[in-house]
Amino acid sequence: MSTFEHAGQQGTTTLRTTRPGSDGEHLVQQRMGTTERADRFYGDQVLDRLNSRMREFVNRQEMFFLATADRHGGCDNTFRAGPPGFLHVLDDETLAYPEYRGNGVHASLGNIEENPQVGILMVDFLQDRIGLHVNGRARSVADDAMRRAHPWLPADQVPGRRALVWVVITVEEAYIHCAKHIPHLQKVPARGHGRSWGTDDVKRKGGDFFGAADEAPERGPFLPPPRPDADAATWRAEAERVLERAERYSLGEGSGNGSGVESTVGAQPFSGWFRRSTSV
Repeated sequence: MSTFEHAGQQGTTTLRTTRPGSDGEHLVQQRMGTTERADRFYGDQVLDRLNSRMREFVNRQEMFFLATADRHGGCDNTFRAGPPGFLHVLDDETLAYPEYRGNGVHASLGNIEENPQVGILMVDFLQDRIGLHVNGRARSVADDAMRRAHPWLPADQVPGRRALVWVVITVEEAYIHCAKHIPHLQKVPARGHGRSWGTDDVKRKGGDFFGAADEAPERGPFLPPPRPDADAATWRAEAERVLERAERYSLGEGSGNGSGVESTVGAQPFSGWFRRSTSV
């Protein structure tokens, strides 16, 4: 969104030279006949920074939703939570939050490596029943580098709630999410152990709540991705190692008979994902 300043009798006014939003949403607005209404929202509610009331709102939030996408446009939406203010306001154009220990997939961080555009939605279900959208560009920063740059950041002593890495977001858009469909919730005392930050306890993490493990297809070991700096010979050696493991797995040699693993003797042996070649 481009802007320029116009000086008049009533003072200096900042004017937009382009409309916020994507070409796609503008086309849909024309099709649905809502362009005028959208322009009022753009003009009244969409900022390119966090004003004082937005900053105060962010500072008391205990959770938010984060949307990312990879370079192909494949999307991921996730939930982040922490103590009040864990999403830190560094200034009116910058936010930062710590990434805690999770399931090791790092889908959000991985997407940010490929595509820095992110969308954050904070919703106050408890007090004001209002939401705040923040769209911008994100990057990951190591914990030690982050603390050198911002020594005032608190060091959380709760196990499992210590920053593995930080995500820093440069704000491009900030705007309201209206209250009309937001339910009013109330806090209640935590049951059992409460929140289990960083735990590996399967039951406390929710176990296989949706029964996905029972329906997941049987797989052998995944073929590892090549390291960015690996040459062809290194990659081939690693692939051959995994292929050998997979062959043993398909023949029932991984755990041996009598260990609860069904024997596959007589079954078609695993033939590999590719044919061996004498050349690299």
